[in-house]
Amino acid sequence: MYDLIIIGMGISGISAAIYAKRNNLNVLVLEKSAPGGLLNKINIVSNYPGVGDITGPELSYELFKQFNENKIEYKISEVLDITIENKIKKIVTKDKVYETKYVIIASGRIPRKLGLENEEKLFGKGISTCALCDGNLYKGKDIAVVGGGNSSLEETIYLAKLVNKIYLIHRKEQFTADNKLVEEVKKLDNVKIIVNSKIVKINEENGMLKSIDLNTGLNLKVSGLFEYIGYIPANNYLDKLDITNEEGYIVVNDNYETKISGIYAVGDSISKKHYQLVHAASEGAEAATNIINKIKN
Repeated sequence: MYDLIIIGMGISGISAAIYAKRNNLNVLVLEKSAPGGLLNKINIVSNYPGVGDITGPELSYELFKQFNENKIEYKISEVLDITIENKIKKIVTKDKVYETKYVIIASGRIPRKLGLENEEKLFGKGISTCALCDGNLYKGKDIAVVGGGNSSLEETIYLAKLVNKIYLIHRKEQFTADNKLVEEVKKLDNVKIIVNSKIVKINEENGMLKSIDLNTGLNLKVSGLFEYIGYIPANNYLDKLDITNEEGYIVVNDNYETKISGIYAVGDSISKKHYQLVHAASEGAEAATNIINKIKN
């Protein structure tokens, strides 16, 4: 049995694991995809103290390097459920059931989708949520980017260097992104900004994206559609525990503990005001420290 199992290997989960291991806790980290989580899909991180501009995959590598230097045990496996028996938490994965005294949930978020017909079918066939992963597939082609926050504009700037033309579509008049990004995008010759507009239909041809229709009646012939319309928490496996709010985010107290004793949550999994890397790293460290103090006392 483990002292602590951490679910998720993004920056908050790695931060928690390092603190726990350095205090001699028997810790296991479970991750369903790759170390770094959503960081691996971010082109540039420019606001994390001490590292300057760095790509998401590069930052993931540095985090994983430090993780391994501390000889922390981890397994690539998806968590399906958490059950509790006599105060022991059982973490159910596809392959095995692990037992632990404490849990830190750091499973983060996944990209929100438009919810339109053909959308799921065309993911990977014209639709993407990762410019860094798929941008090279659209060299010299016309594409669309949908969204109004920092992510959509940052990825527009990246994609503009690869593609022929970008239609940047936002449902409101004003962008929510930083003014610096908005001004930078406005200077790009191959970006056409379309505001007060929504995508209402996704059209296909021979199993590939052909065009998109807007609520204004405009039809845009594009080979690619990159969606950056926010995120939703990846907490579906927690439904039985009843620790999330109406939006699916986990509710925690000041110690990052849920209403279930011994189960903590940090990072993008929880309900909070700010979703930034620096906050996530801090929350992981704090949650681990609170658990360490409980075990030692």
